[in-house]
Amino acid sequence: MGLLLLHLLILVYWLGGDIGAFHSAGFVIDARRSVAERMLALTILNNVDMAPGTALIMALPTGLTLAVAQSWIALPIPALVVVWVFFSAWLALFWMMHIRHMTGGALSRIDVALRWVALTGLTLAGLSGLAGILRLPLFISLKLLVLAACFGLGLVVRRQLIPMFPAVRTMVATGPTPGTDAVVADVLARAKIPVLTIWALLLIAAWLGISHPL
Repeated sequence: MGLLLLHLLILVYWLGGDIGAFHSAGFVIDARRSVAERMLALTILNNVDMAPGTALIMALPTGLTLAVAQSWIALPIPALVVVWVFFSAWLALFWMMHIRHMTGGALSRIDVALRWVALTGLTLAGLSGLAGILRLPLFISLKLLVLAACFGLGLVVRRQLIPMFPAVRTMVATGPTPGTDAVVADVLARAKIPVLTIWALLLIAAWLGISHPL
């Protein structure tokens, strides 16, 4: 019961945090707001966004542990421990970047590399399950592919946000201009598509977890 609750909380904080960040973004592009108000909204967005970021990283170890506990898959306990150590270390790196306000550098490159590794591994595992190479229930194979897609869309959003950073720095230094406002609004508008797609994927993952199609 505890493992199931923990895994459900991953969905709750992921979707809830994403909705909160999505709402906060509206204040960032509101030209009627002062620079201080818009920067406060951006700070809130960044902080709230740590919930779905944390949920993304912890979705696999919690789900994998639940699957082993329910005998849906067979995995040696030492292997499960390795998974938890790996993802816990990754989570610590992710939070360190946030606390230190690091948007680039070696740690950021490591984080991106880990996301590509997770994306590749989850895709291969999910497809192997569908092909019968790995003995996985259908719903777990599909959930692995859903999680892989979420990692991929997260990388898309990260790349889409790159033009926003210099525009925000300019806004803080010299005040907002129609140009900087247009850049920020365009970036956030483009990010809506992958974000809404992630929401849809989360609902699919929830349905798969409830229905358990074998």
